[in-house]
Amino acid sequence: MTNETSQKNFEKAVALVNNCNKPLPADFLLKIYALYKKATNDEDKPSSKREIINAFKTNALFQIKHVSSEDAKKEYIKIVNEYFNKLWVLNLLLTGALNTSVNPLV
Repeated sequence: MTNETSQKNFEKAVALVNNCNKPLPADFLLKIYALYKKATNDEDKPSSKREIINAFKTNALFQIKHVSSEDAKKEYIKIVNEYFNKLWVLNLLLTGALNTSVNPLV
């Protein structure tokens, strides 16, 4: 994947998260928060009004401190796509639009 393609895919993944109107799991949000900060080379410290949130964010950033910016972009794209693909399949199952007897993904 070229850097230009990677950047476009990263921007699409960011838009997917930003346009989601459903609550996302806290562990997922912390992971993508850290990856986003690393991918965009944003070195600002967490600035939540709640100290506990800052602590969780700082910990998430610490866990990926040795990840490169490009690898952070790739990982962000991967986990966002995996999460939303699972959500899409679950939604199809719940609405009955997905026939599990013929779909190899289920």
